[in-house]
Amino acid sequence: MNIVVPIKFVPDLVEEMTIDESGAALDRTWLRLIINEFDDHAIEQAILLKERGGGQVMVVAPEVEGVDDVLYTAAAKGAGRLIKLTGDLGNANNHALARVFATAAKDLQPDLVLIGVQAHDDLDGAVGPLLAEYLGMPYLGYVSAVEVSDGKATVRKEYPGGLMAEMEVTLPAVLGIQAAEHPPRYVVTSKIYQAMEATTIEAQAVGELDPSGGLTVDRMFQPEAAERATMIEGDLTGIATKLVEIFKGLSVL
Repeated sequence: MNIVVPIKFVPDLVEEMTIDESGAALDRTWLRLIINEFDDHAIEQAILLKERGGGQVMVVAPEVEGVDDVLYTAAAKGAGRLIKLTGDLGNANNHALARVFATAAKDLQPDLVLIGVQAHDDLDGAVGPLLAEYLGMPYLGYVSAVEVSDGKATVRKEYPGGLMAEMEVTLPAVLGIQAAEHPPRYVVTSKIYQAMEATTIEAQAVGELDPSGGLTVDRMFQPEAAERATMIEGDLTGIATKLVEIFKGLSVL
């Protein structure tokens, strides 16, 4: 079974972020990027499936600073093939990124595509559903467990309120992973060095990006401080009367 795991990189929210001179994007000069947390879970889930039933795990990532370390770490965990997409992908929106991933995935002939269900910089939709559309495959998101048998995947999908559903999907399919069945494993540095010596990262150049369908950012700015809060005092009847007056003034009532 071929399992493809496309991963994206997101700004590290621990770091301070600034807006560039255009006023419509983050300044990436000193911006630290890390692997999307949910994509890390997707890698772990893929490795678990490989350990249970065999197959090959292929991790696909855009070329950004630090991508080699992430790919070699995936190899140390058990990924068998590492692919780095080279090109100007630094400011690619999710529509463009999904199209690039789709092109790479088609050549890999996946039985299953596992991808993080979301990322904290998803301005134009999550990559998973877009990727499934471009690949012509079914999609299930918010998945927390996967079993594969007889050309089908049985997945556990989480709903609000702690409800769980069990669904079956015919392969090939794209699954948006919310959490792997076990937390992403830790690998010691020595195993990563071994992976560097034993594994080769394949570089694949991407063509011109197609960002159509995504959002156009006109302005980014820090939250603006303003005195817009109105404190209403009095008994319940007085407060309710004042609220009605405010709502009528705003044409809400």
